[in-house]
Amino acid sequence: MALIKSISGIRGTIGGKTGDNLTAPDVVKFTSAYGSWLLQKLDAGKLARVVVGRDGRMSGAMVKDLVNATLVSLGIEVLDLDFSTTPTVEMAVTFSKADGGIIITASHNPKEWNALKLLNEKGEFIDAADGKAILEIAASESYEFAAVEKLGKVVPAGDMLDTHIQAIIQHPLVDTEAIRNANFRIVADVINSTGALALPKLFDALGITDYSLLNGEVTGRFAHNPEPLPENLEELSQAVVKSKASLGIAVDPDVDRLCFVCEDGSMFGEEYTLVAIADYFLANRKGNTVSNMSSTRALKDITVKHGGSYSPSAVGEVNVVTRMKETNAVIGGEGNGGIIVPDLHYGRDALAGIALFLTQLAKWGKSIRQLRNSYPNYVISKNKIELSNGANIQEVFSKIEEKYKNRPMNTEDGLKIEFDNDWVHLRTSNTEPIIRIYAESNFETTANNIALRIMKDIREAMVN
Repeated sequence: MALIKSISGIRGTIGGKTGDNLTAPDVVKFTSAYGSWLLQKLDAGKLARVVVGRDGRMSGAMVKDLVNATLVSLGIEVLDLDFSTTPTVEMAVTFSKADGGIIITASHNPKEWNALKLLNEKGEFIDAADGKAILEIAASESYEFAAVEKLGKVVPAGDMLDTHIQAIIQHPLVDTEAIRNANFRIVADVINSTGALALPKLFDALGITDYSLLNGEVTGRFAHNPEPLPENLEELSQAVVKSKASLGIAVDPDVDRLCFVCEDGSMFGEEYTLVAIADYFLANRKGNTVSNMSSTRALKDITVKHGGSYSPSAVGEVNVVTRMKETNAVIGGEGNGGIIVPDLHYGRDALAGIALFLTQLAKWGKSIRQLRNSYPNYVISKNKIELSNGANIQEVFSKIEEKYKNRPMNTEDGLKIEFDNDWVHLRTSNTEPIIRIYAESNFETTANNIALRIMKDIREAMVN
């Protein structure tokens, strides 16, 4: 498995050969490049500080020790959060007035993966230009380490999770009294990672006392595929029905993605996490929205209903954030269950999403199934094709583009093709060696058929 270097960080599988996987020398190499890039931006003599946190995966402690030691060797002070969530690390950068941050997580990837997600001084993911500069430093190995008397150090972080949660419950659209009075019974699947630490603290702060956790030990040995998709949430669905819960909640290992299960065990739909929260948000604060172009059109429908303007972006959190800033969006995110609330920070935050959604549901006064039924019912078929080494992706996309040249297209991020009221989006992943193929329609069969047709076209283009 080759290392994947993108706007989503440096990601790979643990073990194997250096340069082909995320091995110890690779961790040191890219951490050295990041630290060197950061030092170049600062005034001479200024003490540099970087926040470091990790999710609960098995390799996290090993990777964190390598990251911390490398930053110290560059003369950088490390604020070590240890077990944390991605949004907590992002907010901790601003809380502590740090110069950057590194989140050690491979997000939804299986347990053998890990990654370095790199943040700037705003606690936001670095952009493409900064990412390119860091990769160039890594390629040339042009870094210089500190003399012994100028080594950095690791300092305790305090409980940044508590600070993060306090910021959430103080948001004007989070109503803890309404949530407490709703007497929700909640089952949450925290997938053997740091959600097991974060969600109980959030529930306590929101006044929720009737909750239970599935896969609540932080072992990193994920009980199932950690991506919060319907096929991976059967245990949660069954637990919700069996315990007669109000709803189920699932987060990914680093707690930046979020989805819900209805009281009857059916899926609320990860695409509708953002739709529902945006609906509540826009009903109380007029403004614009953004999601990536692989996300459901239902967000546009909701935004227009509230008198706002919707804008699509390329896939990737940093691209969504850039478009949100350009359009002054009051809320945005991605159809994978990622909610971005600029009032708090420009990053996906499942904890903020939970607090806003529960407020909405409490004020709604009906069931979560009834809430889901109140929204347009689009269906997205999500598929992928694994890439072999040496595959010429640009040539493949060019062949598809030529075949459908009479259809409206967007080539900003891969290739998005419009079919009357339906669409299909194909693009290479930022996090895995695959092509993702997403198709949306009013009908599941139509969406699946569109995706299958395009996948057949892709395979034929790869062979010919």
